[in-house]
Amino acid sequence: MTKDNFRIVYMGTPEFAVTILDGLIKNEYNIVAVITAPDKPAGRGQKLSESDVKKYATEHELNVLQPTNLKDEVFIQQLHSLKADLFVVVAFRMLPEIVWAMPPKGTINLHASILPNYRGAAPINWAIINGELQTGVTTFFIEKEIDTGKIIDRAYVDIDKNENVGELHDRLMYLGAKVACKTIDKIRIGDIQGIPQLDLIEGELKSAPKIFKATCQIDWSKSVQEIHDFCRGLSPYPAAWTIVKNESKNEEKSFKIFRTEISNLRVTDSKKLVASKDGILFPCGDFYLCVTELQPEGKRRMNFKELLAGNPVDGLYV
Repeated sequence: MTKDNFRIVYMGTPEFAVTILDGLIKNEYNIVAVITAPDKPAGRGQKLSESDVKKYATEHELNVLQPTNLKDEVFIQQLHSLKADLFVVVAFRMLPEIVWAMPPKGTINLHASILPNYRGAAPINWAIINGELQTGVTTFFIEKEIDTGKIIDRAYVDIDKNENVGELHDRLMYLGAKVACKTIDKIRIGDIQGIPQLDLIEGELKSAPKIFKATCQIDWSKSVQEIHDFCRGLSPYPAAWTIVKNESKNEEKSFKIFRTEISNLRVTDSKKLVASKDGILFPCGDFYLCVTELQPEGKRRMNFKELLAGNPVDGLYV
């Protein structure tokens, strides 16, 4: 079957999904419709905001559908009328079986981890938080249980020791576009059975649950390596945070932490912050963590030198 005759419905919402869709368009796949989230009120004015995928699809004059209910009869009829051979899903909602079972060639998903590890909502974050040296992307057929379907392709990348989740996210986007095209070509040219994930499990599985604000609070009793990985695994969003107390003023403020480095300075005081020429030193369970970029409560994100210019750290502790 040629690319022109192979009909694809694409489903996605955020920036990550835009790059994959762009890769399919540039490789001249026949995208007969794009499914994305409904417009939502956002900002102070509560103006309707379009998803990144909708903005891209509109600019490229693609057919866009924005169902609020994926089981709605009218939407299901619209999907049937598209006569798609394959559905491609990237960073979208969980699909009901009536949707994912519809196309004759199946429904595939691209996930930003090496499955079966890091199933869940935040695979890129948790790979870094857990200090992994390698991650990647996986394409698989969607089945009833989330992120558990038969695997088609996996591609790996190394994680740099100081790389944050934003940087790794962008690298995986472009890798994902290549892998998605490779997978779709396999399906278009012939039948792909896929490998059951049970056949690929080695040891205890690592998960990637959704991250909440409480998840992001730093535990300074942990090692400097663990806290460095924790901070970069949450930077730039949603960002690791901590409470900093001021002894002299008897007050406390929250700080978000964006850039860190591991120092070789052993902690001499288990609580106090220390200023240095390289950054603000925060005491961990063993060594100091050198913080070079942070955001005090109520202020903008800034370099440590900007903060120290008018705010000495004497008397501050965690």
